[in-house]
Amino acid sequence: MKNVTDSFVSLGHWPSAGGFGFNTDILATNPINLSVVLGVLIYFGKGNLLSLNDLLDNRKQRILSTIRNSEELRQAAIEQLEKARARLRKVETEANEYRVNGYSEIEREKENLINATSDNLERLENYKNETLLLNNKERLIKYDNEFSNKPYKGL
Repeated sequence: MKNVTDSFVSLGHWPSAGGFGFNTDILATNPINLSVVLGVLIYFGKGNLLSLNDLLDNRKQRILSTIRNSEELRQAAIEQLEKARARLRKVETEANEYRVNGYSEIEREKENLINATSDNLERLENYKNETLLLNNKERLIKYDNEFSNKPYKGL
């Protein structure tokens, strides 16, 4: 890089050029260079400026339509989200109702099972007692018959 800079500096002091040389003062040459570049751009760009404006306008319209579409999609997504949230709240409420009703139903079933089991135990106890009483009565009758018939058999 230093060689390139040195070559421009050495051209500025070239003695055989007869006083012609490069101006190496950057502050003096920048405005000149900029005006030349702008002039060339304006001269060659007049026909292209109109088409460039059209291209920029088309691009602007596409960007604006994309933004509008995005806003519409965003709004639709927000509406769907609100509907989903409302449905979620409704489902949560129903789930809580089912849970409460389920717990009370479970408690009712538990009470019914306890009562049914208690009734069955009571019936079984009564049946056992009746069976024992019947067996005792049968034995008494059997013994009574045996003892009451024994004295007559011996005669």
